[in-house]
Amino acid sequence: MKSNDRIREENEALRERISRLSAASLRISASLDLDTVLHEIVESARKLTGAQYGGIATIDEKGEPVDFVTSGFTEEEHRNLEEWTEGPKLFEFFRDLSGPLRIPDAPAYIRSLGFSADRLPSKAFQGTPMRHQGVHVGNFYLVEKESGEEFTSEDEELLVLFASQAATAIANARAYRDEQRARSDLEALIDTSPVGVVVFDAKTGSIASLNREARRIVENLLMPGQTPEQLLPTIKYLRADGREIALEKFPLSRELSNATTIRAEEIVLSVPDGRRVTTLINSTPIRSANGAVESVVVTMQDLAPLEELERLRAEFLDMVSHELRAPLTSIKGSAATLLDTSSSLERAEMREFFRIIAEQADHMRSIVSDLLDAGRIDSGTLSVSTEPTEVTSLVERTRNTFLSGNYRHDVLIDLAPELPRVMADRRRIVQVLNNLLSNAARHSPESSPIRIAALRDGAHVAISVRDNGRGIEPERLPHLFRKYTRAGDGEHGLGGGLGLAICKGLVEAHGGRIRAESDGPGQGARFTFTIPMAEEAGGEGAVGRSRPVAHQEGEDKARILVVDDNPQALRFFRDALTDAGYATLVTGDHRELSRLIETERPHLVLLDLMLPDTDGIELMRSVPELADQPVIFISSYGRDETIAQALESGAADYIVKPISSTELVARIRAALRGRAEPFVLGELAIHYDERRVTVAGSRVELTSTEYELLRVLSINTGRVSTYNDLLRQVWGGRYYLGTDPVRAFIKKLRRKLGDNPRKPSYIFNQHGVGYWMPRPEKP
Repeated sequence: MKSNDRIREENEALRERISRLSAASLRISASLDLDTVLHEIVESARKLTGAQYGGIATIDEKGEPVDFVTSGFTEEEHRNLEEWTEGPKLFEFFRDLSGPLRIPDAPAYIRSLGFSADRLPSKAFQGTPMRHQGVHVGNFYLVEKESGEEFTSEDEELLVLFASQAATAIANARAYRDEQRARSDLEALIDTSPVGVVVFDAKTGSIASLNREARRIVENLLMPGQTPEQLLPTIKYLRADGREIALEKFPLSRELSNATTIRAEEIVLSVPDGRRVTTLINSTPIRSANGAVESVVVTMQDLAPLEELERLRAEFLDMVSHELRAPLTSIKGSAATLLDTSSSLERAEMREFFRIIAEQADHMRSIVSDLLDAGRIDSGTLSVSTEPTEVTSLVERTRNTFLSGNYRHDVLIDLAPELPRVMADRRRIVQVLNNLLSNAARHSPESSPIRIAALRDGAHVAISVRDNGRGIEPERLPHLFRKYTRAGDGEHGLGGGLGLAICKGLVEAHGGRIRAESDGPGQGARFTFTIPMAEEAGGEGAVGRSRPVAHQEGEDKARILVVDDNPQALRFFRDALTDAGYATLVTGDHRELSRLIETERPHLVLLDLMLPDTDGIELMRSVPELADQPVIFISSYGRDETIAQALESGAADYIVKPISSTELVARIRAALRGRAEPFVLGELAIHYDERRVTVAGSRVELTSTEYELLRVLSINTGRVSTYNDLLRQVWGGRYYLGTDPVRAFIKKLRRKLGDNPRKPSYIFNQHGVGYWMPRPEKP
């Protein structure tokens, strides 16, 4: 029998342990910040047992490590544990244990498992799993008691109880984090929506939330220093049925409490000084359980862009009518004169009238042809038939056509020597050059020459047309290639806007780009466009018939992965690419990206910009596998800022829908050919197709791992490849190897390339993060 004193002592000890456990549970539940919770758990576990060191490692639903937090270690000791080569394997062993593990001699135990124990000099060890509702969320580990004693069974029992509370705290913190992320994502989605969203509190009539587009819509109604909330009482609402609501007479709270659903109603918002905004409104009342209106969600679209579109359409029709009226008038007048039996005309006079009719009919046919081309470009149905073509023949043909007209300008030609042939539809490229020459002639004095130049630009040939005319204002440059742009001096006609828009469509259908440059009014202008080079076959300068990479003899078809949530778009891409000879993989689920890239190894990815729950630019950041091959964005959004952001994220190209199959295939060919081009940085050259590396012309012998490491760095120039990126791409995702092999191979690679690590030219280090190579300078 135990004595009463002994029982009292045990009860006191039990109460003290329960008190400490309760206090620890309260501490870890006091915050919903996950990082704070993890630190509190490991600190509390140490205090409960008197441990000198502690650590906690959490896992996700797949069992992969997520967080690693320590307590009692110095920063250097913590970093050593993180970089421990055998750490991941040892973690997997402890993670898979079904229950707690108490070891009196941890180093001996770890060595018995076949691991090195260099990073764990301490003896006593206690590991405890954490489970929440049967789901394993991680483990915490304690090492070496401050008293020097071993961990006891009482410590283990206490930690098992504490682990249950810790798992609940982690689950709650994760749920809160996920809820906050979802809320932030939803708020970001609403705030960046192109539709204005306003939420009203029905009881008070105040604005509960207002997104960015809604603020933009009403900003023209605001007085200086006035807020949207202050604006509300002054607004009048004119509904489609003619009813007018003035909030200065009727409290908004009363109107909201009686709110009904409105669907796509045109409502004019106006203020007393006459300013007004026309909007398309949808309104939905949100009701409580008893049917009372609690809030009202209003979405609004600014109809100004549609009104502007209608205005441009009317101007465009007016422009076309104006252009057609002049030749029609000439034809009508000439025909009437010829048919007038009362007039006796000489044969020469009759021939002149017939010539006028023929010329004006040709002019009308040219106008109609331009209009049809513009329509095909807008609908994405414009096609080109490309073949290997000499640039010289294109330029000479254009020059002869231009000089045979009524123009009096000299055309000076400057072509770089040994230009490669290009993949061009001869008729269409001559049409582009003719449009650019005509545009230059219209804006230049008759005595000034027009210059045509061409030179090699990477995998393309760049052709430019330059004049010494009136120049272009900087603010007009971004708008020159729109279908209709009214000139600043009051010009009115097809020549400028429509002609340049057709040039842009034809060039992009070839897989090229076009741009305009000018130093300003009176400084002339230069228009430059690019055309892909024809693929070489055989010796230098020999060019074979154009064919996609997929048709190369002795090679497998190039695999193209298409990611788009639109089934019709997927069908179009699949059919177009299959007809062009590519092996096509399609998916509407962006979550399949990593798996498909790893299993199918595509040569190129076509990625839709806007996808459910995410966008292509975000995927470029979050899916590391996309860094291994060229990516072309496909999107309906053609804003310059969006295109620039996509290209800066690492995309090889950006295509605006709708797109023809011809342009699609041409863009893909150019991207694949660009990736096959040798990488040149200073004296370093990497010939990807031959897996050959040279420095100053001398071949450098590399092992397969060294070459792959250099290749990965070279295709990601300008951005840091982290240690994990390199372990995934070069070492097949064997993260447990740690950073040591990466550092070792970088050292060997630098030595073979003659790259001084203290003053590198090729491979640079981002301390603690990874390595990177600079982008080569363009010639």
